[in-house]
Amino acid sequence: MSTSDERGGASQERGNASDARHVDRVDPADLEKNGEPTSGEPTGGMDAVIIDTVMLHGGEVPELVLGGTGSTPVDLELVGSRWRAPASVERDPQRDGWRATVALRNGRWSLGVEERHPLPPPAGRYTMRAASPLEFSASASLPAALLVEQVARLSFEPGGGMGDHQAPTLLIAPPLADDERGPEQQRRLEQQYRRARPAPENAVFFESFYGSSASCNPRAIDRALRELAPGVTRYWSVADASVRVPEGAIRLIEGSREWWRVRASARLLVVNDWLRGRYRRRAHQAVLQTWHGTPLKRLALGRPGFRPRAAIATLRERSRWSIMLSQNPHSTRVFRRSYAFFGPVWELGYPRDDVLSRGESSMVRRRLGIRDDALVLLYAPTWRDDRPDEVDHLGSAEFARRMPHVDGREVVVLLRGHSRTLGPGTDVEAPGVIDVTRFPDIAELYLAADALITDYSSAMFDFTVTGKPVLFFAPDLEHYRDRLRGFTFDLLEDPPGPVLADVESLARAVSSLDEVRQQFSEAYERWRQRFNPKDDGRAAERVVRRLLDTGRIG
Repeated sequence: MSTSDERGGASQERGNASDARHVDRVDPADLEKNGEPTSGEPTGGMDAVIIDTVMLHGGEVPELVLGGTGSTPVDLELVGSRWRAPASVERDPQRDGWRATVALRNGRWSLGVEERHPLPPPAGRYTMRAASPLEFSASASLPAALLVEQVARLSFEPGGGMGDHQAPTLLIAPPLADDERGPEQQRRLEQQYRRARPAPENAVFFESFYGSSASCNPRAIDRALRELAPGVTRYWSVADASVRVPEGAIRLIEGSREWWRVRASARLLVVNDWLRGRYRRRAHQAVLQTWHGTPLKRLALGRPGFRPRAAIATLRERSRWSIMLSQNPHSTRVFRRSYAFFGPVWELGYPRDDVLSRGESSMVRRRLGIRDDALVLLYAPTWRDDRPDEVDHLGSAEFARRMPHVDGREVVVLLRGHSRTLGPGTDVEAPGVIDVTRFPDIAELYLAADALITDYSSAMFDFTVTGKPVLFFAPDLEHYRDRLRGFTFDLLEDPPGPVLADVESLARAVSSLDEVRQQFSEAYERWRQRFNPKDDGRAAERVVRRLLDTGRIG
């Protein structure tokens, strides 16, 4: 385990030691004086860059080191889903070649914290790209897998087979030990977990969006707990070491031995999504299910065409929860109906929205590289069950191109994909667009934005705490409402902003936000009274005080 301010002694001791092997290189005799390859590997019609050396270095910030002979690669970078890093490339005159280093550091949204306590990239598959084709020398070999403790497990996969000269793929995995990784070891750990009878620990196990982030209601409750009950230990379940946990909290990598232990011993678990089948609640435990938004779309048992097997899974999951947290009376009714939940529902407002009552935008804009006088539009659509890989239903790049300015203000579109699109999606890169799908906390984006563009996402219920305009871009409304998911209420009856079916109408609304605000002012206030009655900046405090008063922790 590791606190957010610690990186683990083992990885630090290793420094740059690695079990990577130095590989053979292309014979310099095959190179012209200008460094261009003349024989050996195929170039596919362009001057190819030959990779003949691949190394991995451990340490607090692991490094991927590549080398080759011949032409120096231009615009060389390591690329994965929603993450990329440029390589530092230099000539190596001793071998008439080049050397490139990529620091495996995740610091895109940095304000200094990432430099002091760096994190690795998210787990996934990463490939090298450059302006010229990359070819892997047939005489080369790949380094052995490297475990950098508390950081990542690094390994390589040949690029489609060594014979076709494709550059290899870097695999970044969570830093699980050999006796923790793989199905067999996980079955063994789960069996131990189910047999264990641990003493209750005065601790909270937090998890948000299956460990993909440390955000949402759980994070806000963590913040209040730290202030009101500093003696309570705070653990955070994360999918991998790329997720930064709150200050003073202890990070648990999902599937690690310590992760299994704390799930059994902690007196309280605070989650915003399903715990899934591997969790068994002990007699000393309580589970606070905060969920992750007021629902417009139907959930669980309320969804059209919900199958019996899914219904059984839903009821089994519901039985693991002790308490549900609700933002408003509407949510309470939907949760009880959708999950057949008969336990206590605490209708206390949403902790994740507390920051919207007291936060300010300038620091967030600086973090995003946006000027204070820019017109910032946050586009936050929900995901589609029938198109799970699609994120940008608006076409943000084209929209930003057609509206570079409004009333002399630069327009910036922040594209925020749903949490379920983290894996399959790729970042949109275009002038006037910043893809913020991996930005740590959407609440900060609400502060930075001048207006929200959404469709059926629960973002609509959070953003209205700010008092800023909401625009609904919903060209597939009838399909989504009548056939795909269904609605829990009629959005068109009294929306807090215009519901628009085409890009032209949306552009007109963006050009006249003051008029939109005036036209919908009364409907907006009715919406706030209905859905934000307790979002006053103190919801997290109320939740933690009730947890303490009822003896769930303390």
